[in-house]
Amino acid sequence: MTDEEFDIIDELYFVTAYTDLKEATDLSDAELKENLIQMAMKGWVRVYKSVDEESELDKLDFDNYQSFFYLASKKGLFEHNTQ
Repeated sequence: MTDEEFDIIDELYFVTAYTDLKEATDLSDAELKENLIQMAMKGWVRVYKSVDEESELDKLDFDNYQSFFYLASKKGLFEHNTQ
């Protein structure tokens, strides 16, 4: 797990809006987007269309990534806590 991934997971213990996540990290939009995509593919982050509506990863359009909400998965929290 990279330092950037660690910092992102650190903010995702609860469902978090992209704007709040962006504010809490020192990452650019491009860096944050790339990390979120990679972490979702690894199964470390779950992506939500709204606070209570999880998206299916294979049907997800990451062009709208700034409107989504994010949450660390059990797998992501395990990776985070074993660092």
